[in-house]
Amino acid sequence: MLNSMLVASATLAVLAVLLAWPVPVLLAKAHWPSRSPGVALAAWSAIALAGGFSMIGSLVTFGLAPFSSSLVHGLAALPPLVFSGPLPPDVGLIDIFALSSAALLAAHLVLNLVVTSVRTERQRRRHRSLVELLSTPLLGRPGTHIIDSPAPVAYCLPGARTVTVLSEGLVTRLSTDQLEAVIAHEKGHLRQQHHIVLVAFESWRSALPWFPIATRAQVAVSVLVEMLADDQSRRNTDDLTLAEAITIVGSAETETIVQRRGGGLAALAVAERPTTAPPARAGEALDPVSARVERLVHPQPPLSIGARAFIVGLAVVLLAIPTVFLLAS
Repeated sequence: MLNSMLVASATLAVLAVLLAWPVPVLLAKAHWPSRSPGVALAAWSAIALAGGFSMIGSLVTFGLAPFSSSLVHGLAALPPLVFSGPLPPDVGLIDIFALSSAALLAAHLVLNLVVTSVRTERQRRRHRSLVELLSTPLLGRPGTHIIDSPAPVAYCLPGARTVTVLSEGLVTRLSTDQLEAVIAHEKGHLRQQHHIVLVAFESWRSALPWFPIATRAQVAVSVLVEMLADDQSRRNTDDLTLAEAITIVGSAETETIVQRRGGGLAALAVAERPTTAPPARAGEALDPVSARVERLVHPQPPLSIGARAFIVGLAVVLLAIPTVFLLAS
């Protein structure tokens, strides 16, 4: 009878391949995420987690197949055999290689997540200290500081003491309503804890720089969290005001520079753009700022409750498949 561990390994390997290329490519090219960015963020998170579990699980179940027909029994039997021997006669180099690769990959991903989190938090603390030293508090706005810079910049620094940073150039360029929209946007980042998601996907990308889907996922997620923060701002302002604020000071390139240098969630930056954005041509992708403006200037209704439930259900199934196969093998 075919070893159930080998069946689980093959199934998980197929799932890992699907989640490494065709599935995320299709999601990245889809148009619906801008209509329901929260649901799309859940889908990307499920793809990342299920893909990692499937990749590591496939290697583990394949390597443990000669030791036992059960994953739990195989994991229990492996340490004594490794240290005291002898190994089962049908254990080959390929099995040892699979187990070693699984252990190294899991350790690499976890260690990279820890290192990225610690490094980012240190950058935030250092940046927060500089902001408090070189800025002035905005009257009537606790936790909001003004820095003396002609470049129009707004970003937030999450942490135990959250700080929203605005530049003099931003304040002088925007109207009162536009400035309120920008502040609400930044507060949305802090309220929804977007920095946690961004650190996780940044860790995934830095751990697997040769893995193109990791970069694609990070870019997609960074745009989605901006859209979610936009939606928070839309509760307090009209779409046109927010779109104008974004187009006046929106620049995806500067967002990335500020975020990486300061550990903040830069949402708005320098380059000026037209206050309206024409619809994208068929097959043509919008840059992040234009995509945000497009959904504000030409709003579309969010996905129906049924569609959202279906996508969330698929995300849950994606996470359940590797878990079930690992526990049942």
